[in-house]
Amino acid sequence: MRGRRPEPARGLGALVDRHPPVPQGHSMAPSGQVVEKQKPEDPVPEPAPGRELQSWQCLVSYLCFYGFMAQMRPGESFITPYLLGPSKNFSQPQVTNQIIPVLSYSYMVVLVPVFLLTDYLRYTPVLVLQGLSYVCVWLLLLFGRTVVHMQLMELFYSVTMAARIAYSSYIFSLVRPERYQRMASYSRTAVLLGVFTSSVLGQLLVTAASLSFTTLNHISLAFLVFSLGLALFLKRPKRSLFFHRPAPVRGASPSELDRMHPGAGRRAGGKLGRALASCGDCVLVRMLRELAASLRQPQLRLWSLWWVFSSTGYYLIVYYVHILWSEVSQATDSTLAYNGAADAASTLLGAITSFAAGFLKIRWASWAKLVIAGVTAVQAGLVLLSTYSSIWLCYVAFVLFRGAYQFLVPIATFQIASSLSKELCALVFGINTFLATILKTIITLIVSDKRGFGLAVREQFFVYFMYFLVLSALYVLGAVMDGLRHFRHRHGQPVPTVTQELRSPEEQSAQALCVEELRTPERTAQALCLQDTALGDLQGSAPPLLPGDRGEDGMQAPGPEAKA
Repeated sequence: MRGRRPEPARGLGALVDRHPPVPQGHSMAPSGQVVEKQKPEDPVPEPAPGRELQSWQCLVSYLCFYGFMAQMRPGESFITPYLLGPSKNFSQPQVTNQIIPVLSYSYMVVLVPVFLLTDYLRYTPVLVLQGLSYVCVWLLLLFGRTVVHMQLMELFYSVTMAARIAYSSYIFSLVRPERYQRMASYSRTAVLLGVFTSSVLGQLLVTAASLSFTTLNHISLAFLVFSLGLALFLKRPKRSLFFHRPAPVRGASPSELDRMHPGAGRRAGGKLGRALASCGDCVLVRMLRELAASLRQPQLRLWSLWWVFSSTGYYLIVYYVHILWSEVSQATDSTLAYNGAADAASTLLGAITSFAAGFLKIRWASWAKLVIAGVTAVQAGLVLLSTYSSIWLCYVAFVLFRGAYQFLVPIATFQIASSLSKELCALVFGINTFLATILKTIITLIVSDKRGFGLAVREQFFVYFMYFLVLSALYVLGAVMDGLRHFRHRHGQPVPTVTQELRSPEEQSAQALCVEELRTPERTAQALCLQDTALGDLQGSAPPLLPGDRGEDGMQAPGPEAKA
């Protein structure tokens, strides 16, 4: 973690007046010492554009190939039938109430340590750890015989889930900011294509080639060993987002984190004062202070809450839907299981809806709650349809359910990222994921675990239907309240801005006084000069700012194309 930048030397004019000018080619030194004439340093040659472009293309190609191969697990769609089948012969209550709940508990435990290690170790060791964990998962799946072995398998699988952030963050540490958007597009496409290909391959091997689930898992293990070998040759970056940030260059503009509280840490001396100052100046504390100020924005709160509650319900459905399919189908012939086809279709529809969401142009500040309420109500209906229907309707309902969730994910990502800096954006998504994990663990302990109610899978899905239904009702209630508030202000008094609603009367009075002072030509020119200086400092690390990219606390945020 990088400390504060050294303060510039003060009193430079007094030093110049106090000492005579030094002849050119000499330096000030004590008497009796000979100082050689300093030669000008040769400029560091910049890499040729063609060579740099070729290097970037090779890096992108290798990274995308690794992302594709890391998703090649054709047996993953058939893990639940494999556990319930004659190869392992576990009972459905054992899988539902003893094995799968361990995934939620262990994921909550390893999420934060893996997140910190990812940045501290600079990504590639965590990617190797993810590959090793995948190999351990399939070794235990093939050779484990007891419930404890399967619970240990879920522990290693939770490590692979927590380490997924390493791949998504790794790509942004190797390329320039102007290439972030293209790099994110390439890597995301490679991952989705890998998931789709893996699901289709698994379905073809089961249905057309009539391979057993055991043989399919051996093929998955071979793919995972190969992807682990690819991870060993990934280039390790020299910098990361928090612990290994680039060293400050003399004369360079301060970073976003340095501009958050430039005066912090300059308090009174003393050991206790210096300790408190160093604690207050650490990156995480400063980011949390800035995040607390940013939470005044209603859209940030709304979409963060949607991320927490919706992702909780989504992953609960994903965890247990294969058990529901096994109960609904009651098929003894493995060739009649179409889990891989359903996963492939849901992945394809999710990619299409995510792409289509980027072209939706509405006023999200006015219609966000209604859109969320509508999508959540559709998800509730699809969950209910899955609970009491045939296996084919279950497949269709899951495909549509997953597509509806993936439709709102890029919208929520943009709404959260457009008002925050890159560092704060990563922190917000990490906090949202951790809160969703805690909520998911609580629901799992109450509903699924045998130490709680230990409900059967159909009863669990009815609980999840009520969960989404309540969320939809709350979003509708919030939209109605916003409409009534807007109607009352429209026919009564002018609608205040969001900033005026959130600020206290003292802050509004102070703001009015500042505006009155800035009306003089001298104050106006000074303010414009300071604004131009701030914009000039940001041009080195972010694209030009849009007019609406200024947060309520006055901090300017980079455009969405610069977001990780």
